[in-house]
Amino acid sequence: MELRDIEIFLTLADELHFGRTATRLHLSQARVSQSISRQERALGGALFERTSRTVSLTPLGRKMREELHPAYTQLRNALAAGAVQSGGEGERVAGTVRIGAMAAVPSELTWLVDAFVERHPECDVEFTEFHFSDPLGLAASGAVDLQVMWRPVPSPGLRSGPTVLTEGRLLAVPADSELAGRSRVSMEDLAGRTVPDGGPLMPQEWLHAICPARTPGGRMIHRGPQARTFHELLALIAAGRAVSPVNEHVTKYYTFPGVVLIPIEDARVMEWALALPDSVAPPPHVSAFVRVAEDLGPRAVAVP
Repeated sequence: MELRDIEIFLTLADELHFGRTATRLHLSQARVSQSISRQERALGGALFERTSRTVSLTPLGRKMREELHPAYTQLRNALAAGAVQSGGEGERVAGTVRIGAMAAVPSELTWLVDAFVERHPECDVEFTEFHFSDPLGLAASGAVDLQVMWRPVPSPGLRSGPTVLTEGRLLAVPADSELAGRSRVSMEDLAGRTVPDGGPLMPQEWLHAICPARTPGGRMIHRGPQARTFHELLALIAAGRAVSPVNEHVTKYYTFPGVVLIPIEDARVMEWALALPDSVAPPPHVSAFVRVAEDLGPRAVAVP
């Protein structure tokens, strides 16, 4: 068993409820179920009896809890004591993690921030906004410790950390466009159309990740007027000067007169990752934040 699997088992043995266990550990219920199933396969027997209403320990489960609980507690105490003695990153890290993010993205990360602060009560998190037209400015100035960026994380200067969010994509079109009445579109529908340009500070590989220069069939997608901010982009679309792929969370936080949002059925899933400076080692509280993100794994953006 991995240490995390032991923690999941012991928590479920305490709660006897998959939902409460997931909430307590800041995991998905599926992650809890997968861990328990994997442990049961490895042991060759059931640890829990499950019905539609109850969860209870089997005799094997009770034996495992009795043997694992004191050993797990002793191990956690030893690790914490060793970290404090060595000045390492144990349970007592402190500091404010400064994160750069675009627009509404921080609202989709409250689950991660809450989990981090619960594990490390002497830490805090603050967000600073950056625009897609200048994704590297904050990191270059040293104003943030991390950034939340869609993949691929532009380099040099940054390296990619764990993925924290995933979501689909939409096509933003003028309300009078012939596409506006459709229930969905494809990337081929961008052929011959104009999309806003991100400007000279936006790395081309980063721009192409959200809006390539050609459709999957090889047809040209034209670059048009420059947009520095998301509101400038929406204004260009409403004026009929461009269309643009956007991320799915836009439906939750933005309405703009004259702009219609349509799902893109064949667009690749957008992944948002933590990006770290590649020139310096992160301080302990920042490393602790990254570890929590790795522990919990990414979450899909929930849209209406």
